[in-house]
Amino acid sequence: MIPRDHPLRRNTREKHMDFKKPRGSLFAGSLVLLSALLLTGCSTLANKSNPGVVVARSAQILSSTAVVSANLLEVNRGDIVDILDQMDVPDPSDNTRKERWYRVRAHDELKTEGWIEARNIIPDKVLENARKLSDEDKGTQSQATGQLHAGSNLRLTPDRGSNENIMMRLDSGSSFEIIGWKRVPKLKGAESSESDTAPKAGSATSGTNKGARSDAENPEEQETTELWYKVRLSPSISPAPQGWIFGKQVELTVPSDIIYYRTGREFVAWRRLDDDSSDEGSATKTKDVAKESRPGSWVILERGSAKELHKLDEPDFDRIYVLGYEKHDQDHYTAYRSPDIEGYLPLRIEGRASNKTFTVRVKDESGQVKDLTYSLYRDDHGVMRVAAPGEVKGKKKK
Repeated sequence: MIPRDHPLRRNTREKHMDFKKPRGSLFAGSLVLLSALLLTGCSTLANKSNPGVVVARSAQILSSTAVVSANLLEVNRGDIVDILDQMDVPDPSDNTRKERWYRVRAHDELKTEGWIEARNIIPDKVLENARKLSDEDKGTQSQATGQLHAGSNLRLTPDRGSNENIMMRLDSGSSFEIIGWKRVPKLKGAESSESDTAPKAGSATSGTNKGARSDAENPEEQETTELWYKVRLSPSISPAPQGWIFGKQVELTVPSDIIYYRTGREFVAWRRLDDDSSDEGSATKTKDVAKESRPGSWVILERGSAKELHKLDEPDFDRIYVLGYEKHDQDHYTAYRSPDIEGYLPLRIEGRASNKTFTVRVKDESGQVKDLTYSLYRDDHGVMRVAAPGEVKGKKKK
């Protein structure tokens, strides 16, 4: 029998007395336990990831955001990763600018986790917004084609005032369909281009252009507006199907079949008239449409050279030019040339074979913008002609 004053017996008694603590103490302990469980749950929710798509041709997941860090895994365009966290860190080349990084988990066998520059990833939520933008223009036909003559940002909106709308960076030479354009107020103090030195997604807005000349030396600086193109992209170029590109980075790729018919006016939109296939809502073709050598008939929208500063609501074009093609003689001819007008996009082609029409929006004498439809037909000699609105095919309006 263990003596009453033995240490072992005393410890046992003390432990037994612990179970007889007041209910208040038990309740307090329960709260502590419940709080711990809630914190664990919150931590689990905080670690919930958001999917993202790799937009760079290739990029490295790194061990940290430091300049010197280990390469953990190479990912390629189209790969899916989980975005776990984000961090804005100073740009090593410019301490006044911050650069956004994502902590991601790859979908490889090892579920590699590390850090990657945000410009290499499109979060799924941003990609969904780009898809919504594309759905809104699903019925809009391609108006022209273009390509970048310098690397530029693809944005959700035509606005350089913030970098939160940047989806990804497109390489110089990237091609796309142009489905519309818009003039917006020029951002004061903004760079004159979105070159490779432009801010990356999530970075602070850059300051004024130090190398810009004065207004007197550089007439472009006097402009109060800037042009933006709404573009449709091939999946091979961008996971985002549509977006906006700063106009000064874009070079219009006029097809070689019609480029020599420019007569001092700018071609702003063009579509073939002898194709029955419709590209309505389709993704950009992978072929280079600018180098298409097959001759044919075209409807072209022209604009004269601007002598004054551009305005926000200025017309998109001021003349319609229809170019026919004679297969027998293998030569083009002018089928129709409109008088000067104030026209607005989009241009739409409808019908098949010789029963085609094209429609544009034109401002009338009262200042109202209305849809006008022009009909195509062949005369007795098989030559393509155009009946303007109000004209009967084969007869001129009196």
